Amino acid sequence: MGRGSTAAAAAGPEAAARHHGNRHGRSERARQAVLEAADDLLVEKGFAGVTIEGIAARAGVAKQTVYRWWKTKTDVLLDAFLQDAAEALTPPDLGDLASDLRAHLRQLALFLTESDAGAVFRALIGHAQHDPAFAAALRSGYLDEQRRRDRLPLERAVERGRLAAGLDMAAEIDQLVGPVYHRVLMTAEPVDEAFTDRLVASFLRRVDAVGPADTERTGGA
Repeated sequence: MGRGSTAAAAAGPEAAARHHGNRHGRSERARQAVLEAADDLLVEKGFAGVTIEGIAARAGVAKQTVYRWWKTKTDVLLDAFLQDAAEALTPPDLGDLASDLRAHLRQLALFLTESDAGAVFRALIGHAQHDPAFAAALRSGYLDEQRRRDRLPLERAVERGRLAAGLDMAAEIDQLVGPVYHRVLMTAEPVDEAFTDRLVASFLRRVDAVGPADTERTGGA
């Protein structure tokens, strides 16, 4: 490594920058390959069937490469899930509170029930019941951050004067998304659009935020 750094420096700053960029690019590709491999293996083999060795083999990297970034397979799976959640579960801004909430809850339900990331989430929740330290990491890494994302439609509605500024957002978010998680993790009842749309309609009635367009879509309730 020392010889390569010396050669890059001798070739000038542009060559050194190119060298660093290529190395970083290879590392990031390897990291993404590991995350994708962990997702795939969990879906195929279940939580017990996932190992660091298996992840490395599927990703086409050395086992030491995995251990460079993560200590355990649950750390790999958590990182993979957090990345998927950040990409998939940021609510859209459609310019209308009801539309934003309907789209967000529909996407949350699909993410938790139909995607590979949803399978990872359910496995991580199960593991967290037996590992208090991991449970704390899951809460801080996902639940806290996801609650911040869940609040975005409500915060935008407050800025637009659509909702009262004193709204108890934490309580309202619990009532919006809590039933989705309850069905996914506890009852296995359907979490279809009719169900999530009813949650939104109930919220709009509860906070008295139904405008003319929303009244028509929610049946005037």
